[in-house]
Amino acid sequence: MIRFDCDYTEGAHPKILEKLSMTNYEQTIGYGEDNYCKEAERIIKEKCGRQDIDVHFLVGGTQTNLTVIAAALRPYQGAIAATTGHINVHETGAIEATGHKVLALNSSNGKLTANQIQDAYDTHFNDPSAEHMVQPKLVYISNPTEIGTIYSKAELTALSQTCKKNNLILYMDGARLGYGLCAEDNDLDLQTIGKLCDAFYIGGTKIGALFGEAVVISNEALKEDFRYLIKQKGGMLAKGRLLGIQFSTLFEDNLYFKMSKHADEMSMLIKKALIEKGYPFLIESSTNQQFPIMPDTVLEKLGKNYVYSYWQRIDGIHSAVRFCTSWATKEENVIKLVESIKSI
Repeated sequence: MIRFDCDYTEGAHPKILEKLSMTNYEQTIGYGEDNYCKEAERIIKEKCGRQDIDVHFLVGGTQTNLTVIAAALRPYQGAIAATTGHINVHETGAIEATGHKVLALNSSNGKLTANQIQDAYDTHFNDPSAEHMVQPKLVYISNPTEIGTIYSKAELTALSQTCKKNNLILYMDGARLGYGLCAEDNDLDLQTIGKLCDAFYIGGTKIGALFGEAVVISNEALKEDFRYLIKQKGGMLAKGRLLGIQFSTLFEDNLYFKMSKHADEMSMLIKKALIEKGYPFLIESSTNQQFPIMPDTVLEKLGKNYVYSYWQRIDGIHSAVRFCTSWATKEENVIKLVESIKSI
């Protein structure tokens, strides 16, 4: 079976494994205070084009989201997210478990708009009984979104301006950030994201690392005592250098972006074959996730040789599924899938 169901089925890029092996017997200080983490922090600050940001390394995405959101909110405050947002549907109530409600807004494309945020803010604060309800304080977005769409610079700028105007915190989940930044229609970069968001993270788990996410914080209020929260939420890795080594390696010779671009290119080959075959899509995506709507009979035949993710029922005989490529997807396997799509 050839897997196209997610982007973290493989282990790690060989360069990371090599560097981890080379440094295996070195003795370093723990908890992310080693020279490897400091070097990775230096590189990320350089990539973001500013020295006034804080950089922290955590192990996984859910852990990162709950730690950042817990740091940002008081007990009576909540996080605004799209109904499809990862914290709303795929984190087992982790945010609620920290004592904060997810305030979900409907979205047809996985993205939130500035107008939606303003409406949600006004609806709350114009209500005479506002103090009896969870107060919206943080806006959670992901780029790419859970369904493969990406924010444009104009969209993110409008969101940022609305958040600043209303004293809201804008936080971007970047689990698949590289795949978004390398999409053919993307016009964002790390510098712009760092300028417009109060905090975001650069995902490693889904883009070539064994594990790990790099949190970037520009909001001064969020910086204070953040390491206390990392420790409290179980995110302070004793062997912290394992994270620093991975991220410094990911950014050597633009490896992170080369891998991300490869995944997007493989995804576009699949998308082209689906379009040529006449299959519609649940959502338009230029990243490593494609969501075609296909006859169940076709999916059954493809399922004999390929693993994909079931997404949702469309009607009695059609379903939407997800084909997902990764940094390690082999072109020869994509070609096989393309040929199978064309032949059925």
